[in-house]
Amino acid sequence: MMRFHNVGWVAACLVAPLLGACTEESGGTSLSSPTQVSTGTDASSGAMTTSGQPTSDTATPTTGGPSPGTESAGTDSAATTADTATTGGTTASTTTDPGTTTTDPGTTTDPSTTGSGSGSTTTDTTGEPPPMCTDADCPMGQFCNMDAGTCDPGCNDDTDCMGMTVCDVGSHTCKGCLSDANCALGTVCTGGSCVPGCNDNQPCQDGLACCTGACFDLLVDPLHCGGCNACPLPDNADPVCTMGNCGLGACKQGFNDCDKNQANGCEFEGACKCAPGSQVACYSGPPETQNKGVCKDGIQTCNAMGTGYGACTGEVLPGPIDLCANNLDDDCDGVKDEDPDLDKDGWTVCGGDCCDEIGPNCLNPELVNPGAFDLVGNMVDDDCDAKLDNVVPACDAGLASNSAVGNDYAKAIDLCQFTVENPPLLKDKKWGVITSTFSRANGAGVPAANAKSIRNGFGTGGIIPQKNSNLAIFSTGNAADQGDANPGYADFEIGTDNGANSAAPTDWLAANGNAFPNAPGCPGPGSTTAYNSIMLKIRVRVPTNAKSFSVQMHFFSAEWPEYVCTNFNDLFVTLVDSQGAGNPADKNIAIYTTPQNQKYPVGVNIAKAAAGLFTECKNGTVACNGAAFNYANCSAGVNPLNGTGFQVTNDAGCGANNTTGGGTGWLKMAGNVKGGETMEIRFTIWDTGDGVWDSLVLLDDWQWSVQASQPGVQPN
Repeated sequence: MMRFHNVGWVAACLVAPLLGACTEESGGTSLSSPTQVSTGTDASSGAMTTSGQPTSDTATPTTGGPSPGTESAGTDSAATTADTATTGGTTASTTTDPGTTTTDPGTTTDPSTTGSGSGSTTTDTTGEPPPMCTDADCPMGQFCNMDAGTCDPGCNDDTDCMGMTVCDVGSHTCKGCLSDANCALGTVCTGGSCVPGCNDNQPCQDGLACCTGACFDLLVDPLHCGGCNACPLPDNADPVCTMGNCGLGACKQGFNDCDKNQANGCEFEGACKCAPGSQVACYSGPPETQNKGVCKDGIQTCNAMGTGYGACTGEVLPGPIDLCANNLDDDCDGVKDEDPDLDKDGWTVCGGDCCDEIGPNCLNPELVNPGAFDLVGNMVDDDCDAKLDNVVPACDAGLASNSAVGNDYAKAIDLCQFTVENPPLLKDKKWGVITSTFSRANGAGVPAANAKSIRNGFGTGGIIPQKNSNLAIFSTGNAADQGDANPGYADFEIGTDNGANSAAPTDWLAANGNAFPNAPGCPGPGSTTAYNSIMLKIRVRVPTNAKSFSVQMHFFSAEWPEYVCTNFNDLFVTLVDSQGAGNPADKNIAIYTTPQNQKYPVGVNIAKAAAGLFTECKNGTVACNGAAFNYANCSAGVNPLNGTGFQVTNDAGCGANNTTGGGTGWLKMAGNVKGGETMEIRFTIWDTGDGVWDSLVLLDDWQWSVQASQPGVQPN
């Protein structure tokens, strides 16, 4: 503890006004009224005290030569005193221990005689500064009150605050902090306390960042993610912060992030169908064919929204047929190179059948195969040639008019596909003409060369081919009109007797009781000889889808008008050898059947059957060489006959009705067939009763049909 220098001198001077005088002589100090002055510290308050009181000894001090003053001061809990019990002069002693401490020989300080306790008197020198103290004089937890000169409770430095707080020396109080520096990282000093916070000079704890005066973990805090800004609020979800990056938290109930695009949040209401870009196997074929043979799965990829899968790509589906001889199971049924004929039409798949069983584009498989004809307008590849509704090209152009080749006449009537009897491959077993031959009516012998021709028309009255370029002509005289050559024209009345006589077709004749049939009410010829006959027999494989055929015919006869309904009834007969149902029993389809089931073979007597059958003529008396009657059904008149030779009027005739002959006009002749069969058709014409008064027939426009017909002839 600090002491004042020359304490005795100072004390004497302080009390001088009260005690009388204070003199200082050279070499010594004298006190006229010796007084004990003591200073000490109050153990209870910690304040420094100074006391002065008269000594209890009144003896007269010892005088002598001058001597130096002495001071004492104590710092214990007792007062500091000056003891004058020893006579012979005044001495000052300083006691620093509760025991007696001697500082001058013969002088002692008795702690029992001085102090601040009971029995001690503190002397205040009025008008002078109070005794001084220092913070060092004060114990822990006290400070030196310089105004009072005492140690008061409080602090003068941080040690007084026991290390838990810091000392505010201005108010001598212990506080949590005086500045931010007193606070831990991540806290700041506010109102004397450290509270959470931060600033430029007071950073946050490691791993945290300061944003607007507060510390945040920028790695995980969605309100301060990667910086001091909050993550944007996604649709239908809460944000999250992961390693300083904003992300999508849990979706709200009922919503899902199907497209995995954080930018649009949980965009889909409902359950996700799939993960975007994920792939699954797919197969759209029949389950029993999956991954069998050439068939294999494809891949479906989930769309970018996660709401469904895209198309199945890369899958291999069963083929419609098992391709032939490739050692593969193309239809994925577990069998390689099978060759079925499921529709039993005679064509196998490897044989070219493109429609062997019912399917989306194949409703009638038994009618579709290489042996069928292509029916125009049904949008089906009937003949399996990979083309829809394509017709056989025309084949009758450029034919020689006097050709002796049977197939040329098949072409002239528009039978334009040809084949062989026994093709080596099933796929080549197509419909078509196999052979075409000429003979006389009995199927033997050679007809007259001029009895046949191929023409691009007949006469000048407008009789032209019904299809394509040419038509076929067969005659009991010359097959020519007035302007033709090769062969040339010959008058039909009296006509030409070419001598190509034969018996009538035996099967037909037998079916008619070995007699020529005739129109009802007309007499029979009385003969079975076919005078000046010619026959064209065509052998043809029928299309598998055909049930009938038709051909256009046009009959002329010079027996008109004189020999109508007489025994001179020249005949045109067409015999069909086929398994087709409904054909006449005698095979002849060149016949007209009335509603009353009366039969009229095609000849001049058909004029008696019905109106519209014999129309190219002149109305008036007919049958003038028999039972004459008036005929009024020549609706076409004689103009169509112009240039044919049948319009010539310089013959006898029946009075005013005196043309060389007349004609039926075009009639449609039809018969039934069985699909895929090989049939024969025989066209034959002859003179009946004699070899004069010639007749002639035109043929054209052969057509197949998928419908059955009413066999016979009908007006067009």
